[in-house]
Amino acid sequence: MKPALLRRLILAVLFLLSVIAVAGGVWRYGYVQALAQLAQRGEADLTLATDRLTGQLQLYQQLAVLTADHPAVVAALKGGDTGDLRELLLNAADKTSALDLFLVDARGRVLASANATEPDDVADTPYFQRALQGALGEHHGIGASSGLRTYYFAAPSFGPAEQVVGVLVVVANIDRVESDWRGARPTVFFTDDRDEVFISNRSELLFWQQRADGGLAPAGGPDPGFETQSVGGYDLWLTDWSPYVPVRALHLQKELPIIGMRAEALIDVDPARRLAALQAAAVAGVFLAFGAFLFLATERRRTLAEANARLESRVQHRTRELSEANTALRHEVAERIAAEAALKKAQADLVQAGKLSALGQMSAGISHELNQPLMAIQQYAENGSAFIERGKTDKAADNLRRISDMAVRMSRIIKNLRAFVRNESEPVARVDLVQVIDTAVELTAARLKSDQVTLDWDAGGNGGPVWARGGEVRLTQVFVNLINNAADAMLGQADRHIRIAIERGAKLSVTVRDIGPGIEDPDKMFEPFYTTKTVGSSEGMGLGLSISYGLVQSFGGNIRGSNTPSGAEFTVELDHWQEDKAA
Repeated sequence: MKPALLRRLILAVLFLLSVIAVAGGVWRYGYVQALAQLAQRGEADLTLATDRLTGQLQLYQQLAVLTADHPAVVAALKGGDTGDLRELLLNAADKTSALDLFLVDARGRVLASANATEPDDVADTPYFQRALQGALGEHHGIGASSGLRTYYFAAPSFGPAEQVVGVLVVVANIDRVESDWRGARPTVFFTDDRDEVFISNRSELLFWQQRADGGLAPAGGPDPGFETQSVGGYDLWLTDWSPYVPVRALHLQKELPIIGMRAEALIDVDPARRLAALQAAAVAGVFLAFGAFLFLATERRRTLAEANARLESRVQHRTRELSEANTALRHEVAERIAAEAALKKAQADLVQAGKLSALGQMSAGISHELNQPLMAIQQYAENGSAFIERGKTDKAADNLRRISDMAVRMSRIIKNLRAFVRNESEPVARVDLVQVIDTAVELTAARLKSDQVTLDWDAGGNGGPVWARGGEVRLTQVFVNLINNAADAMLGQADRHIRIAIERGAKLSVTVRDIGPGIEDPDKMFEPFYTTKTVGSSEGMGLGLSISYGLVQSFGGNIRGSNTPSGAEFTVELDHWQEDKAA
């Protein structure tokens, strides 16, 4: 065999072994994950089964407690006629499906019974002894007369001196309790303190005993097949007990001190194994397909390499030229990437510069907005101190309340400023357009007030949230720019009014309209550094509309401006926020 062929054969074998190892690891991981999900659902099913059992048994417990104080019971314990008592007990047994109800005196003799399923003397029974001590007695076992599985609840009946004069016993038929959930999934059984299965939704497991090494075995019968496994910290039972008990099952258990039993469940793990096998097969298939593709590519490359070796002598002089061209191309790509990064940084710096420019225009008004409440706080504090010295605490409290209102107002202004100037790099998200415009209006309120500009803001509809696609900080900057531009345009006239409105159609449309002289050159208004003001002065850099145009375009929206008979109007169009598109 040729060395090259032998090498390829060894590589193929190693690849197949690697695929088997990876598929086995995927199977193991998927199996453990599926077992975790099975355990979670099994815990819920086991809890549901235990709650159902304890709930049904507690009905009989409450029946015993309530019937123990019935007037007919009290009369019978005092030596009265037991005919009415027996009718009462029979009616209660019929309505609750109880196996029997009977009354016992303090010496353990049965005075009256609904169905007479128990002996006439129960003085030696544990439930009677417990009830004779003044507590609620409970016990389970096989009925002496009925031969059925029974659960006893014994409630004491107290005399005038608070001594126990009798015991009312309710006998629950476990067969009737099991009837609602027999045969349901998963397999559930309850073992008592004798490690014996007393209750189960699989009748073939009744009275089986817990083995010393785990599992169950019938009392006195042949030992069925049983093994245990531990997979990922989960206990698995391998059984061959019944067609209705899973052969391979996840074992869960839960202590029930309320009824003195232990609840256990067996969850079939075959679905988990099938799911893990499908995952492993899928991964193996992907790897094999990749291996086949790699093999074909390698063979093709080998063939091409042989052909290339034959042609190498003829193209050697061209190799140097191609190498040099490739090096130059790499340099060009690197320079282009660096230029794109520099452009993005410049754009981000330009957006931030626009924010700071707008903030500089608003600084005088904002300073007034902060200085005015500070002076008011000082005055209210002095007044409050004087009122306290004069004992006028109610007026001092009013001054303190006003100081608190001023502090809240200042906090809101500072919060909006901090949000406005921060660099926002988050992707497009859901934004409340009404809240964005409210923030822009609040940021420019001081400047509009100082320039005597009135603003009419109409949210449209019921004033609730209007969800749009965008960025909160960047949209706020757009509307701050538009409001400041409108105010700047009207500085040379007496009447100054701005109107903002939202229209909710196929697209969200926000219009900002002023009553100024209009747009001088609509074709150039979105070009960088185009302005009717002095470029580089404190009045503006000619970047506001250009920045706003870029920001709105980045959200998939559109901004346009036009002249109206009464001034200029700018319209910002944005898409509605839709959850399915976002997902």
